[in-house]
Order: sequence, then structure tokens, then C-alpha cells
Amino acid sequence: MSTTERPRILVVGGGYVGLYAARRILKKMRYGEATVTVVDPRSYMTYQPFLPEAAAGSISPRHVVVPLRRVLPKAEVLTGRVTTIDQDRKVATVAPLVGEAYELPFDYLVIAMGAVSRTFPIPGLAEQGIGMKGVEEAIGLRNHVLEQLDKADSTTDEDVRRKALTFVFVGGGFAGAETIGEVEDMARDAAKYYTNVKREDMRFILVDAADKILPEVGPKLGAYGKEHLESRGVEIYLSTSMDSCVDGHVVLKNGLEVDSSTIVWTAGVKPNPALARFGLPLGPRGHVDTSEKLQVQGTDYIWAAGDNAQVPDMVGRRAGNPNAWCPPNAQHALRQAKVLGDNVISGMRGFPQKEYSHANKGAVAGLGLHKGVAMIVMGKVKIKLKGRLAWYMHRGYHGMAMPTWNRKIRVFADWTLAMFLKREVVSLGAMETPREEFYEAAKPAPAPAAAKPEGEKAKAS
Repeated sequence: MSTTERPRILVVGGGYVGLYAARRILKKMRYGEATVTVVDPRSYMTYQPFLPEAAAGSISPRHVVVPLRRVLPKAEVLTGRVTTIDQDRKVATVAPLVGEAYELPFDYLVIAMGAVSRTFPIPGLAEQGIGMKGVEEAIGLRNHVLEQLDKADSTTDEDVRRKALTFVFVGGGFAGAETIGEVEDMARDAAKYYTNVKREDMRFILVDAADKILPEVGPKLGAYGKEHLESRGVEIYLSTSMDSCVDGHVVLKNGLEVDSSTIVWTAGVKPNPALARFGLPLGPRGHVDTSEKLQVQGTDYIWAAGDNAQVPDMVGRRAGNPNAWCPPNAQHALRQAKVLGDNVISGMRGFPQKEYSHANKGAVAGLGLHKGVAMIVMGKVKIKLKGRLAWYMHRGYHGMAMPTWNRKIRVFADWTLAMFLKREVVSLGAMETPREEFYEAAKPAPAPAAAKPEGEKAKAS
């Protein structure tokens, strides 16, 4: 960590908003005007809309992450967590990955911590559930699913086999529907290489507490998405929830009980709970309360945007809805980050700041290879697409939204190669414990039992 007398702009979080805001600030800043410091527990930003494709093997996991130090060479990138913020002293406490926590002074603050999985106190969920918020979880899910096929193909125990081939997904929004669509596609492909496993042996279950899936694309396309997944053998249970999943025994509110080795939790997100320790004004659901200029209410040196912020939707408010807020999606995060970066520079120089206003451009979702739904908004016209054309829209939009040309090219290269080469279906589950085999080989052999003297032997006999 460098010491400097220049003003410090501290960016808490290196996700979509943190990365793009820092890039924007560095681009607009004059040489030596300020120091930009980005703090995040990971040294990379994850493009979350591509996690389902990474889980299915359509994109290399390394290509859905962007290394912060490479993309922000003029910034100070610290790998750690901001644990507390003292607004009176303008000091943040940083806990690095190793070593003692230390204080870091700042002059301007950007809160971009994003969201975490929204969970409930369901028995067994913490032990059995797999989330889909990080690339590590996507890799883990892929390896886990393929391992279940390996187990089912090799066992003669029917109960073990049935449990291994039952896959339960909780949450029917973008993350849940896209993940089950991609994973089912992968499992269907992989089954061709197994002697004793067929797609008909597998059971895919999607559960949601709402009465529909994919609410982001509207009721008609959501209904199409449901019918499409059901046509592929996915069981969908709406208006129900999971009561427990202890030891993989899943109990649903509607009375259904199944044993499953794979329980994927994608039932929404919530703002990062660490925000509660920062002394910032929070909305009713824990988001940082901001103005239309992305400034935290009641401050002139703190900004927030993205999934951890409650940002007024000015388009909706002008249309007569005083309670309109921007939804937490990549579309808003990208645009908010640019406005936020500009406003930090303006605030630092004492210039007027811009209001954030963006009309919804629609939504796209992929449901597996060559399958998807898309709603494109052009003015007052909504264009609804489904099937292969919607899938092209999904890939085109997210391919171009992926940060940096380096990563764009890598992702498009993955897709291009997939047109000519078959999908990889190898499981690398041993990556979870890479040292286990070496440990077994290198651990000291147990000491042999000491031989008893002749006299003791005689007594024993």
C-alpha cells in the first residue's frame, strides 16, 4: 500500500460497479489529481450473467472473470475486506487476507459491494446448498453434477443412484432458470458417454415461491420458458418453497419429498450485510439510500450504485410512480457506474453532478444451447423473441457487455470453438482437495507396535 498526500478515492468492492467506476474515474482524472484505491476480497471481477454457461462448460471459467490489477494498472488494488468506516475521521479499516488489519484514510468514498445470496433458515441448506454468485460455485457445480453421473454409472445401489441423479434448483428468476437450463443441457450431452445413465434416469426439479418463472421478461415469455423447460423433462413447482433438505432429503411445502445430492440455491439476492456496519443511511431492505445523482443521502463525499444501492428510477417517477427504484441488474450497474465515476470527478472539482436516468431496454435469458427468451424495449414498443433468435440476442448482448476486449475475444472464441468441437464433459472434482493424494503419499507411516520382552509375553500367555 502506497502512502500519498493526494486525495484518495476509496472504492469498496471490485465487482461490476467498482471496476467500471474506477476505470471511469482514472480515465477522466488529471495526472496526479488523486489516488484511486480499490478494496475487494477477490483480485478479480466476476461477470455473473455468464456463470450458468461457465457451469455448463460453454465458456471457460477463467474467461468470465477480469483481473483487477491488469485492468486498473493505475489504481491501488488491495485484496481484503473493509470492515468498518469512520465517517467523522474519514478512515476505513481494511482486513487483508493475511496479517493485521490497518486503517486507510480517504477523502471520497464509493460503495460498490454488490449483493450476496438471499437465504432463509432452512434446515440443511447451509450444509447441502450450492450458490451461484461466484465463479468458484459455477466450477464446483459443474464438477459436482458430472461426479453424480460418475457415481450413478458405477454403483449397483438403486437408492444411491436415484439420489445422485436427482437435481433440485430453488429459485425461478434469471439465475435459477438459466442455470437449470444450461445444466440440464450439459447432463443430457454427458449421458451419451455413460453406459448405465440415460437422460430419462435423471430428475430435474425447479421450485419457486412465486406463481411464475422469469418475471423479468414478462408473463407471456415466462410462461413460454416454463413450457419449454417442462418439454425437456424439468418438473416445475410454483407457489411452493423448500421446508428442509437435511442430508439431501428435500421436503417441499407442497408435500413432495425427494432425496437429492444436488441442491442449487438461486432464490434471489440481498445487499451485502457488511453495509450495516458502515453507519450509512439504509433503505427498508438494507440498500444504501442514494439520491438520483448516486450520492448517499446526507453526504457530499460518498456515492453508491449497483446491487447494494437503492437508486431512484427517474424514468418511472416521471411516468407517475413515486416509488420506482432501479432493479439490480447488469444493465443498470454498467450505466450507473459511468455516471457515478463522472459525478465523483465533478464532486471533487466542485462542479454540478449529473442525474442518473435510464429507460429499461429489456431483458434476455439463455435456457441452454440455442434456446432462450428475450424482450427488447424500443421506445413504447416491446419486441418479444423466443427460441434460437432470442438465444443469439442473449449471447450478443452479454458478449458485448463483458468488460475489456481481452475477455470479449476469449468468450467469443469459446463460443466459436464450441460450434466445431463437442462439449467437454470431464469432471475435475479432485480440484476441491488437490493436496489429498499427495498428503496420503507423504504422511509418515504409523510407528510399528513395540515388541514386548520375552518375560512379558510369557505372562500374557
